[in-house]
Amino acid sequence: MAFDYPVFLNLTQVAVLVVGGGPVALRKATGLAKAGAIVTVIAPDVADGIEAVAHQIEKRPYRRGDIAGYKLVITATNDPVVNALVASDAKSHGVWVNSADDPDNCSFILPAVARRGFVTVAVSTGGSSPALAQRLRTDIASIHLTEIVETVAIELDRQRADIRAAGTSTEDIDWDDRINAALRAAKDSNYEL
Repeated sequence: MAFDYPVFLNLTQVAVLVVGGGPVALRKATGLAKAGAIVTVIAPDVADGIEAVAHQIEKRPYRRGDIAGYKLVITATNDPVVNALVASDAKSHGVWVNSADDPDNCSFILPAVARRGFVTVAVSTGGSSPALAQRLRTDIASIHLTEIVETVAIELDRQRADIRAAGTSTEDIDWDDRINAALRAAKDSNYEL
């Protein structure tokens, strides 16, 4: 199965279901909550910390039909039968599903992500090796996600706003010179600190 179309989602106020209550579920629920999702967790038992990030917790096993009303679901159980049930249910309801470490039961996969201000780097191996994706993400972030890149992103955002306010399309701009100038300015100001 190929996962070839990368996308960033706006999950602000989107109803998302996490099935599972262990450490992986906690990590997934935390990321979803940080993205602004309204997170519900269904699991017989939940790890410490899930209460702090989930909007609702139902301490019970998943039942067919629980997926109704959600736009996105993540399974984070160590039970392949539950993962398959959730994936089947999601498919029948037209809901996107990710099953942690189980690409056969996924309609989407999650990349390894690094963030610095406005800049987000996401790395995927198409589900073949999450560990390699994490390693590449860490290497890229340590080399390229610097304070300078964060400063440049803020400056270019300001320039785009000015261009749009003037009634001009940002699509017709050659951004290479602007990026290079912003990088030079950020590096020069960084050396003065």
